[in-house]
Amino acid sequence: MSKTAYINAPIDRRLKAEAQEVLDKVGMTTTDAVNLFMRQIVLHGGLPFEVQTPNGDTRSAIAELRDGGGERHVGSTKDVLGKLISAAK
Repeated sequence: MSKTAYINAPIDRRLKAEAQEVLDKVGMTTTDAVNLFMRQIVLHGGLPFEVQTPNGDTRSAIAELRDGGGERHVGSTKDVLGKLISAAK
């Protein structure tokens, strides 16, 4: 398939850098990721994941974090959830 079309999309500089760090770890370029995403849209006949508006609890949690509150966890999801589950026992 000939690659002759281009996408130019403004994006937050920090988001781009954070995403590129992840892509670097898996050996993908931004172009690879965008092509993969577009292929998945075609294969799924829509977005390849469910998109929902956040419920009230989630909106409250987001607002709390934006205001500097809440609890932040650092590490992989598996590690963080493992610690939380162990602490709850």
